Amino acid sequence: MKKKLNLVHRIASDVSLMFRRPARLQYAALCYRHRKKLDALEVLLITSRDTGRWVIPKGWPMQGRESYAVAEREAYEEAGVKGKVHKEPVGYYMYEKGLAQGMTVPCKVHVYALEVDDLCKNFPEKDERRLEWVSPSEAAERVAEPGLKSLLVHFERDWKARHQAAPAKNARA
Repeated sequence: MKKKLNLVHRIASDVSLMFRRPARLQYAALCYRHRKKLDALEVLLITSRDTGRWVIPKGWPMQGRESYAVAEREAYEEAGVKGKVHKEPVGYYMYEKGLAQGMTVPCKVHVYALEVDDLCKNFPEKDERRLEWVSPSEAAERVAEPGLKSLLVHFERDWKARHQAAPAKNARA
């Protein structure tokens, strides 16, 4: 009897694995700027079109485009920002993408930092989203995805460490 239960358990586990889908891949832009007068780092949050929750610009891979270039394009289309995109991701996070009829798929989002130097007045999704510049810690409080919260906190810590160390180096020169 024990052998039969083990076999049934193994079959159930195998069936579960057969229906589990691998995570879909997306690319996102963590848009940021340094407010020199305030010596403050800010990141850009936008609202999603469907639920209105706070997110960062992201999208699906595009044939013939590098992942960082996809992130850069999504930043323009969804938030109207342009700037210098970093070619290496600052990290990634996972979330469940809601689909039609209540289905979800797991998504892994590679995040690329984009230093914003231009804000466009007109862009493709201008009338579909709200945009707001906030501190990374405020952004971490607003977003829902735990992995994105963590990424925002680490981004701020790493940015401050790099920029607070820079004046000390220059003073010794």
